[in-house]
Amino acid sequence: MFLPHMNHLTLEQTFFSQVLPKTVKLFDDMICELTSQARGLSSQNLEIQTTLKNILQMMVQLLGSLTGCVQHVCATQESIILENIQSLPSSVLHIIKSTFVHCKNSESVYSGRLHLVSDHLQALFKEAYSLQKQLMELLDMVCMDPLVDENDDILNMVIAIHSLLDICSVISSMDHAFHANTWKFIIKQSLKHQSIIKNQLKHKDIITSLCEDILFSFHSCLQLAEQMSQSDAQDNADYRLFQKTLKLCRFFANSLLHYTKEFLPFLSDSCCTLHQLYLQIHSKFPPSLYASRISKAHQDEIGGAFLVTLDPLISQLLTFQPFMQVVLDSKLDLPCELQFPQCLLLVVVMDKLPSQPEEVQTLWCTESQVSETITRISLLKAIFYSFEQCSGELSLPVHLQGVKSKGQAEVAVTLYQHVCVHLCTFITSFHPSLFAELDAALLDAVLSANMITSLLAMDAWCFLARYGTAELCAHHVTLVAQLIKSCPGECYQLINLSILLKRLFFFMAPLHQLEFIQRFSPKAAENLPLWQHISFQALPAELRKQTVHDVTTVGTAECRKWLSSSHTLGELESLNTVLSALLAICNSAGEALDTEKQTAIMEVVSQLWAFLNIKQVADQPYVQQTFSLLLPLLGFFIQILDPKLIIQVVTLQTSLLKLEPPDYVRLATLDFVSSLGKLFIPEAIQDRILPNLSCIFTLLLADRSWLLEQHTLEAFTQFAEGTNHEEIVPQCLSSEETKNKVVSFLEKTGFVDETESAKVERVKQEKGIFWEPFANVTVEEAKRSSLQPYAKKARHEFPWEEEYRSALQTIAGALEATESLLQKGPAPAWLLMEMEVLQKRMDKLKRYIVG
Repeated sequence: MFLPHMNHLTLEQTFFSQVLPKTVKLFDDMICELTSQARGLSSQNLEIQTTLKNILQMMVQLLGSLTGCVQHVCATQESIILENIQSLPSSVLHIIKSTFVHCKNSESVYSGRLHLVSDHLQALFKEAYSLQKQLMELLDMVCMDPLVDENDDILNMVIAIHSLLDICSVISSMDHAFHANTWKFIIKQSLKHQSIIKNQLKHKDIITSLCEDILFSFHSCLQLAEQMSQSDAQDNADYRLFQKTLKLCRFFANSLLHYTKEFLPFLSDSCCTLHQLYLQIHSKFPPSLYASRISKAHQDEIGGAFLVTLDPLISQLLTFQPFMQVVLDSKLDLPCELQFPQCLLLVVVMDKLPSQPEEVQTLWCTESQVSETITRISLLKAIFYSFEQCSGELSLPVHLQGVKSKGQAEVAVTLYQHVCVHLCTFITSFHPSLFAELDAALLDAVLSANMITSLLAMDAWCFLARYGTAELCAHHVTLVAQLIKSCPGECYQLINLSILLKRLFFFMAPLHQLEFIQRFSPKAAENLPLWQHISFQALPAELRKQTVHDVTTVGTAECRKWLSSSHTLGELESLNTVLSALLAICNSAGEALDTEKQTAIMEVVSQLWAFLNIKQVADQPYVQQTFSLLLPLLGFFIQILDPKLIIQVVTLQTSLLKLEPPDYVRLATLDFVSSLGKLFIPEAIQDRILPNLSCIFTLLLADRSWLLEQHTLEAFTQFAEGTNHEEIVPQCLSSEETKNKVVSFLEKTGFVDETESAKVERVKQEKGIFWEPFANVTVEEAKRSSLQPYAKKARHEFPWEEEYRSALQTIAGALEATESLLQKGPAPAWLLMEMEVLQKRMDKLKRYIVG
């Protein structure tokens, strides 16, 4: 009533500053009175009902009066200077927030008697809604001088924006449309006055609140989609609510996108929040193992309306170094459910990098020591590390949307295919200045202890070999060959490198293969450790024939050299390398062996077999390896093998299996006996071979190792299908359990009937178990540890135990040989003297042990 008669320029001094603080206090007192009196509210207590309704009515009138004040200011001024109404926005926003908080908490404030005052509360909410709407109209009319950096108007506008942000958090679950309009106003005012309030705005608070609202509405959307998927009947009301919530998701995402674009330089402390937002969303959306179960139609709808907005968000953040640091942090510690989304994010980044300037690519693809405690790893290393953590998604496997090809339908692909295809695509656009980083990342991953990661790196490397120049391929083959030669001994890194060499060798140009042969001559024994890992099939016919001849000549010569020496266990390692090279020839170029070379190999193999005894094979790792190499070599020549030697082999195998040798020894045994299926065994020696064969298969079919069981079933089937001695087959099936196992394998039955959801739950549990021991291992620590071979055995107490055993067995063998000679004839005169010297040395060694 008084406002029309007052000068609008002096409203703040004469009216607002005097009246509004008292108004705020009065309103707060009424809120307190309501909360206090509400405890006694009941349908019988009419007095308290009347009191509460009167207070609520007074509050509605007060809000109406404030609305009138705001309307008057809007009506009398074309542009508003906040300094002239300084007390009005802050007081009104305080009262609005208090009103909404009271309405939101009404269920608890009024307990089960809310219905007695619900009409008055509804009127209060509506009045507060109108007041806020009017106030936002007023704030939209505010005029601020863009040339002034510091004044009260700037501070007041910032306070108003953050007060509205607080109100957003209150009304988010009360009225979605009102919530969205409030956010729209916050973003609009922030951008409108961007140049003068950008330094004062609490950007982290705005980003955090926006991300929380995105996640809340997204989860609501998923819940609705899940409910509709589980319901048989289609409820139109549910679907309309789903669409409405999805629209809200898209609005919030677009708001975030807009805000991020305009204020990116100020968002360094919000990058972690934005990173988590991306991961959280993808962890709850198919094909994540932790996703809600929703229909394909709803997936497409959510993806097309909401998830597409995340792509431009990543594009905006791509050049921002703080975001880069968060994503590639070497100490990034993510729970199981966020590892898969992290892998997807890194692939998205990788896809976008080729369109970025070289300096941006360099930042993402190179490691950097940001500070003493913070290290940023390269994108490629991060991809391999993240991929390694997705064991569950790889084993299930989960399927992702494939790349559309011209004239072909889109096909879903596994995570492995998805990462491999995108990685290879990235390699094609890799900047030449970063090739050293590419080489280092691929080599690091090839040397990984994780088999699937190593395989991915090999696939990418082979693609590089085919896509790049012939010279690049030759350079890489030479590099890998040198690494193999420099390996100090057996380790998983050597195995990985040898597989890579074998694959890369196929991509070499014939001229470069010839240069390789000249550089690593197969005529030199020191190069046999290399040639054992090469498939001779990769060489042209003439070159293959010559190389096979050279390796066979050197290999058989080295075997004869060992046979004519002292046969020490220490020399077995080099002998095993020679046997491995000869086996590589038989496996990949057996047809290139002429009769002379076949005879030479068979002769040395037969002679070497004669030196094996069951005790050494059971106890000595090097002898076990020799045994495992001789068996497939004998199997290769099975058709021309001496029957007496076959008897010796199967007899030794039967005795050895009863001593439970290592798995790789049993697998080698399996390969040999399966090759006997091709052989017709003469009747004269059947009684010495067939019972042993039956015993071998019986023992292996009863093995509890799932890997051995599978290989045994395959080998037994191959043997049974090829053998002329059918009578042995039922003899191998000694028990009902074994019989059922073989029948199930042949009929492809007996599999565990597992539902898709049960399978997913099992894989999640397995992933949690596998991940638990490494949960606190950082990327950097994992990278370092991947270069260290696993210890074969804990040796805390006796670090040289195996070496001692080997030495004592050699002594025992020498004593047995001496004893045997004494039984054959008289001893030379000097023997007793030498034995006394040895006895003194034994006494001396005893004193070392005791004292």
